[in-house]
Amino acid sequence: MVVKVYLDEELEARFRKAAMEVYGYSRGSLNSAAEEAIHSWVSDYEAQYEYFTEEDPVDSIRGLLDHMNKGSVELQYKAC
Repeated sequence: MVVKVYLDEELEARFRKAAMEVYGYSRGSLNSAAEEAIHSWVSDYEAQYEYFTEEDPVDSIRGLLDHMNKGSVELQYKAC
C-alpha cells in the first residue's frame, strides 16, 4: 500500500537523518522507519483511547455515562 505524506523541510531532514542512522543508507530504510513510526503512533493512540478498539461499537460506548444521574431524555434536553 502507498501512503503519501507531506512534511515540512526541517522535519523531513530530521526524519531522513534518524532513519539512515537506524536502518542504514540502503534502499527501504525510509519505509522501515516510517512503518515503525506509524505503528508506534497508532499503538499509543489506541492505548490512550482503548474504547475505540472494540469490535462492537456499541460495546465501546456502553457504560460511559453510568456516572450521570440523569436519564437519556434529560441528557438530550441538556445537550440542545
